[in-house]
Amino acid sequence: MPDTTTVHAYATTGPDQPFSPFEYELGPIGEDEVEIEVAHCGICHSDLSMANNDWGLTEYPFVGGHEVEGRVARIGDSVTNLSVGDRVGVGWFARSDLDCPMCQAGKHNLSPKTEGTIVGRHGGFADRVRAQALWTFPIPDGIPAGEAGPLFCGGGTVFTPMMEYAHPTHRVAVVGIGGLGHLAIRFANAWGCHVTAITSTEAKADEARALGAHEVVLGRDPAELEAHEGRFDLLVSTVNVPLDWASYLAMLKPEGRLHLVGATLEPIPFHAFDLIMAQRSISGSPVASPTNTRRMVDFASRHRIAPMTEHFPISKINQAMTRLKDGDVRYRAVLDL
Repeated sequence: MPDTTTVHAYATTGPDQPFSPFEYELGPIGEDEVEIEVAHCGICHSDLSMANNDWGLTEYPFVGGHEVEGRVARIGDSVTNLSVGDRVGVGWFARSDLDCPMCQAGKHNLSPKTEGTIVGRHGGFADRVRAQALWTFPIPDGIPAGEAGPLFCGGGTVFTPMMEYAHPTHRVAVVGIGGLGHLAIRFANAWGCHVTAITSTEAKADEARALGAHEVVLGRDPAELEAHEGRFDLLVSTVNVPLDWASYLAMLKPEGRLHLVGATLEPIPFHAFDLIMAQRSISGSPVASPTNTRRMVDFASRHRIAPMTEHFPISKINQAMTRLKDGDVRYRAVLDL
């Protein structure tokens, strides 16, 4: 087998520019790396943000894609936990340094040196992608083919607050019924929690109940928010838009927690007494650590949790990206290679 690999991908050359065919070469595989033959790749809103350089991190030409599902095509010399042909997934992160205190504590996702799959490198909108073996995860048979990719970003992101803060006796509210939120509802329901979906779209109410929500609140109705004051132990916000934060904090019980996984770019105002008097907390988290990603995949397989997806051939990537931008995907677009 040659030392290099020619990759056939789709890339964009700048903000608001279409994706078009793009080829590049991967050099010799690293000793701790895995080369994956991509079968499917989910499209996350982060791909859209990166394509438009909303976060100032993008290098062009840009190949997005960090919800990868595929088969191991090659492995580096030191990789012992995976074999050629294994069905695997890769998410937002592709490499860690392993030596920093966070990595040594098993919290590689919190290390400032951990590298993103689509930050400074090309991602999974391609027929091949590489990642460190640590960040390459076997996919169990309980997760249907073609549906696993979104679990490795969206799934891992919303699973983290469940692992850290949710108990089966808790009332959990999920804000936003989209790519992240629909998985958060499913995880919280399987976790044993009483689940409330908070959505701005009344048309999603029945879908939210079908996903596992026990009740639905319309987030644009101040009276509904007020009616739920002091009810929730954990409120997980998956949206990237500003909210009436005071109203949402008021919905928390004493010692309740507002947890952010949606990347709201505007500052979040709050009054100190809204936290102090009821000992409430505000927190946030990125995608899951390698350990929690494996736990998430096992949990999803055991409870038959998979994302709701719409599939597009990769040649229709621009159509899929437009649908995502317009909020017209239920609930995750997946590219098929």
